[in-house]
Amino acid sequence: QVQLTESGGGLVQAGGSLRLSCAVNAPTLSLLVMGWFRQATGMERETVAAVTWSEGRTYYADSVKGRFTIARDSARNTMSLQMNSLKPDDTAVYYCATKRRGDASWGSWGRGTQVTVSS
Repeated sequence: QVQLTESGGGLVQAGGSLRLSCAVNAPTLSLLVMGWFRQATGMERETVAAVTWSEGRTYYADSVKGRFTIARDSARNTMSLQMNSLKPDDTAVYYCATKRRGDASWGSWGRGTQVTVSS
């Protein structure tokens, strides 16, 4: 059973930065793909970024490329999302999630953390 706990959300002005963290409790981390997702009010959930735990290969949505950085810390079993140059459009609840490599769906989700960017 995988347990995920997000932290680090909050309120920031446009142009500012926030760092989200996701603590991961899983039996076999090397088989996992980790991801950050977000859902704004009235909008569908969208993928923000993803990383393979073993190789560290990354994926970013076009809307965050060059501004956000996803990383995993194998020693601490955590995943992070460094968000710079934040925009009001980045306002959403951010979730971390994980799936086994090769799986189509994301099987485990955190509860989410609110990020609000004021203009």
